[in-house]
Amino acid sequence: MRKRNNGGGKGGAGKSSKAMKYLIKADLKVNGNVQRKDIIGAIMGQTEGLLGDDLELRKLQRTARIGHVDVEVKSSGGKVNGEILIPSSMDNVETAIIASSLETIDRIGPCAAKIVVKEIQDVRSTKVNAVIDRAKDLLLEMVNSGDAATKTVIEEVRSVLTVGTAKNYHGLTCGPNVESSDALIVVEGRNDVRNLLNFGLKNAISCDGAGTIKQELIDLAATKETVILAIDGDRGGEMLFRQLNETMKIDFVAQAPVGQEWELLPQKTATKCLSQKIEAAKFAAKLPEDKPSEDPEAWLEDDDAAEAPA
Repeated sequence: MRKRNNGGGKGGAGKSSKAMKYLIKADLKVNGNVQRKDIIGAIMGQTEGLLGDDLELRKLQRTARIGHVDVEVKSSGGKVNGEILIPSSMDNVETAIIASSLETIDRIGPCAAKIVVKEIQDVRSTKVNAVIDRAKDLLLEMVNSGDAATKTVIEEVRSVLTVGTAKNYHGLTCGPNVESSDALIVVEGRNDVRNLLNFGLKNAISCDGAGTIKQELIDLAATKETVILAIDGDRGGEMLFRQLNETMKIDFVAQAPVGQEWELLPQKTATKCLSQKIEAAKFAAKLPEDKPSEDPEAWLEDDDAAEAPA
């Protein structure tokens, strides 16, 4: 038979709501049949005066520094086994002293008894761990229940909006501000323009890759205070620069990282590349001396020939 009881001083019941820091857990063994009130009485009585007035359990309960003494007992074969739980709002030193005082109790009523403190549990640490574990569970539930799908929806809607704001300038895909803005960003293809629109850059225009450059683009660039050429981080991007630099106004060059393309750049990388643009003359000086072929795809054929077996 298991019995549970809350015990303590008269004033403890009304003040036990004070935040507890530690929980003393102790095992109890009694060689005889005793009642719960006998166990609580022994705890209160046999520790009284042992540690002085400042650490007297009844006084500590009245000030809510010690909570109710909870006792859970099980009787079997004329003996009692149980567990004692005592919450404490005192510091760790005082709590340890109270816990150790329990082990001085060797009799409960006429029966021999033994109390051994199992642990002093840090209630705050336990609560923090519970909060962390629960937060992890909630986060996983949130992610698994549709956060990824929501992100896809947002991207899809944004894509529709940016495509809707793209314009056509004499057959070239561009942002809505290419004519009104003092600066112009020239990119290779229409997907580059749309990617920049995602980032709020509305003054980009595509040149539709290497080939014949439209006169309208040349004339538009001539009216701008600043023209930035944004090229991919490969040989094709450098070839595009050579062609446009000889044909139209180019003030600065913003090159994507090696092997990357403007249509796939994330916003942080694209912004960094634009902020680190260099003057067209300096960029040209960094390029190899070989001149580009009249055929913009001739370098592909050269590479294929170099890889062909002898």
